[in-house]
Amino acid sequence: MRRCVRWCCATAHDLGREYRVLSALHGTAVPVPRPVALCPDTEVIGAPFYLMEWVDGTVFRTTEEARMLTTGQAGQICEEFAGMLATIHAVDVGAVGLDGFGKPEGYMARQLARWQRQWDLSVTREMPGYAELVRRLADGLPAEGGPVTPGAGGSAGTLVHGDFRIDNMLIRPEPEPVIAAVVDWEMSTLGDPLADLGLSMVYWIEPGEEDLLSRGAGESVTTGAGFLTRDQIAARYAELTGRDLSRLDYYMAFGCFKLAVVLEGIHARFLQHKTVGEGFEREGEAVATLIRRAHELLDANG
Repeated sequence: MRRCVRWCCATAHDLGREYRVLSALHGTAVPVPRPVALCPDTEVIGAPFYLMEWVDGTVFRTTEEARMLTTGQAGQICEEFAGMLATIHAVDVGAVGLDGFGKPEGYMARQLARWQRQWDLSVTREMPGYAELVRRLADGLPAEGGPVTPGAGGSAGTLVHGDFRIDNMLIRPEPEPVIAAVVDWEMSTLGDPLADLGLSMVYWIEPGEEDLLSRGAGESVTTGAGFLTRDQIAARYAELTGRDLSRLDYYMAFGCFKLAVVLEGIHARFLQHKTVGEGFEREGEAVATLIRRAHELLDANG
């Protein structure tokens, strides 16, 4: 699968930020497509857009696509996944020119407030457990980031992707699996790296959990043979970064909250006939499941 154009139907602001981070990361240990040109002029194609280089690779989303892999390749991709997230979080933001790209202080509190506002704009129904979940997340806000290995993130803050998941990577599986590019940086900023890991682990579905996001077994690539478990991915990340993951359940609960808000927004647009296509009618079904899962994770975290 190849990508060459990124466009936005809202404003040029997010695209400009994404273009900036691609420009900063190109040539570093984080593989990204080479940015070519940014065009904020909506008169050209009807929306702001930018061009980036073509990258050869496969986006793995489904168990059917996972069957392209041997169990050994699947395991190696998992190792690469954990290693890439660690690499992103170790970027020296000052050295690559991303000073001021975000405000790492108070990141989690701002995120909580931001996604509450988004919920208020999107909510279509009464949702049991939502208000209590917000209260519990606010009461349990952790210290930012935990201990890190020397140099990780630097004093200027830690780069976070904001939506790091296996299908936001272009992978070349032969001869040895390699991540050719990490894409979709529109939610990136400087913040708490464990929020990145927590959301990634929400997306990381294990066998028997195929209905967690109402996508069905056919769209849960990480349930394929040879893929590691969440605990194994998290352990590898901790080994590489030295970060304390004792509160990972909280960060996963926060990830469930964030994803529930996103899916409620998709559901609202679907009801308004603004989002059409196969599968969108199921997105709203996952909201209550994610809120319930968040409470379970907070219960486990004590």
